[in-house]
Amino acid sequence: MKREPRRGTREGPRLDGARCLVVEARFYPRIADALLQGALAVFKNAGARCDVLTVPGALEIPTALVVALDAATKRGEPYEAAVALGCVIRGETSHYDIVAGESARALMEISVARGLPLGNGILTVDEEAQALERADMKRLDKGGGAAEAALCVLAIKRGAPAAVPRR
Repeated sequence: MKREPRRGTREGPRLDGARCLVVEARFYPRIADALLQGALAVFKNAGARCDVLTVPGALEIPTALVVALDAATKRGEPYEAAVALGCVIRGETSHYDIVAGESARALMEISVARGLPLGNGILTVDEEAQALERADMKRLDKGGGAAEAALCVLAIKRGAPAAVPRR
């Protein structure tokens, strides 16, 4: 298995006071905890303020995201960036393909239609061990990676150059 570089080891953009939202699916609590820990650490290091909204599974994330975005805007406190966190583990039926594909498609549509910097941290894996490796902050830190992606696009949206180091 090819190893990806560990996340969370580089300096991202400083976005003090940025209002960010994490929508997390708790279907696999251990994995969700690790993903959330990574994302929150990145937001904290960037100086961003972050709210967390919890839903049961990955298919609920897009709808909950839109509802939360609209409610925050109506209150006069719009979110500038968001992250979706969850996990879909392949089973014996085609349900995996539907959940993985439809949640990713809906998130991309929301991001593009609204011009919303959105990091997709929904893991799609064959087994729990793969998800735990990807969620762990000390290993692949995909939650942190999703937050880094959202903040990078937010920095660009604010007019700053992309803050992604070349490898």
